[in-house]
Amino acid sequence: MWGRIGGESMKIALIGYGKMGKTIERIARERGHEIVSIIDLDNRDDFESDAFKSADIAIEFTAPQVALNNYRRAFASRVAVVSGTTGWTEELPQLKKEIEAGGSTLFWSSNFSLGVNVFMAVNKYLAAIMNQFPDYNVEMTEVHHTQKLDAPSGTAITLAEEILERLDRKSAWVKETENKPEELAIKSIREGQVPGIHTIRYESEVDSITITHDAKNREGLALGAVLAAEFTVGKKGFLGMEDMLKF
Repeated sequence: MWGRIGGESMKIALIGYGKMGKTIERIARERGHEIVSIIDLDNRDDFESDAFKSADIAIEFTAPQVALNNYRRAFASRVAVVSGTTGWTEELPQLKKEIEAGGSTLFWSSNFSLGVNVFMAVNKYLAAIMNQFPDYNVEMTEVHHTQKLDAPSGTAITLAEEILERLDRKSAWVKETENKPEELAIKSIREGQVPGIHTIRYESEVDSITITHDAKNREGLALGAVLAAEFTVGKKGFLGMEDMLKF
């Protein structure tokens, strides 16, 4: 088990109490932290409660259509937020301006799994190498459980954007099928209870190179979110996994 980042016990508020919220609650308690408030669909007025305002930090996993409002309500109560909700990032530039202007704190990541973030570092390195070999085309496949609302996944979009930054022959990602050579296709599959599988494949006429991350459960995501909370307490601004892991 990872040692505690920062060393102090925290008061945590949970925003969203689905499977992820319950797993985060258990891991946070195991690491010696206190859950002081839980906000879900039926008690959204609790953002103004004394219990919520007493939190050192809130951890938010909900849905894209409510995430921004959740952040703003937490900021209004002077509570920092760690969030893994995806599907809203077209609003990110404006939100960053609000965070800077208001002196607020948001640690956001499309994926809190430590293994996924190692995978992202490998993805960047591989894309930089493959920029020298134009005979290889690249595509991505992501598989998630049927309850996942956004497709492609936020993690897949992050991986794709990191490839686009390093691979000159690709200029945009598209859903499912590429129609032009400069497009990077992301295929999304929703089945069963799959926590998350991301596969990147470079293929030429003579061979293929494939890297895959296969999450076995939600434990890694929940642990990463609690580690991020430990890291974030006392800091200001917009933060992410690269700030914490420093790859």
